[in-house]
Amino acid sequence: MKLEVTNVCKDYPTPSGSLTVLSDISFSLQSGDATAFTGPSGTGKSTLLFILGGLETPSKGSVTLGDKNVFGMSPAELAKFRGAEIGFVFQDHCLLPQCSVLENVLLPTLVLPPDKHEARARELISQVGLSDRIDHRPGQLSGGEKQRVAIARALIRSPHLVVCDEPTGNLDEATAASVASLLLDLHKVQNSILVVVTHSSRLASQFPIRFELSNKHLNRVS
Repeated sequence: MKLEVTNVCKDYPTPSGSLTVLSDISFSLQSGDATAFTGPSGTGKSTLLFILGGLETPSKGSVTLGDKNVFGMSPAELAKFRGAEIGFVFQDHCLLPQCSVLENVLLPTLVLPPDKHEARARELISQVGLSDRIDHRPGQLSGGEKQRVAIARALIRSPHLVVCDEPTGNLDEATAASVASLLLDLHKVQNSILVVVTHSSRLASQFPIRFELSNKHLNRVS
């Protein structure tokens, strides 16, 4: 599977005119690639991540995943594609407080015919080290445990692309290191394309491919 980003631009209208956030961003990644995007605040890192995930439309340019033009689909087609092919992990775990760990992990499968999703969910929960928390609600979990649930949820449908927006941003140093290690380990098992946006140079240093966003442009640093 290949992710191809070609000449992506993003402009926002403002009272004083158009504000360019991203300008002619191009790169490609393959299955198995683990990539970190860094850069100062306000350089468009999260905007780029949302475009990769099909959550925000570029002003110009294209994003293809496999043989699919992400923004050449209808809204309904894109929603279906995004659910099947893209996993999301956010800084705020975005777990449903009324649902158990198991129920939260299963959420992306609710639109599918019932089959063996629960078995896979239990396996993922075990892999993230939370088998003894499987019936707990998010309010009963630590910050690191919540992010582990979010990672399991992102992987439940075996997506080809996993995008993470500051996944360790709200965690202390030791917990952040543990969550980052888990994310990278599971990525290797899944053989997905992993893209992480982070302010943390320590987290970014664990990734074999690193890009830096600066002045609306993208530079590869490793």
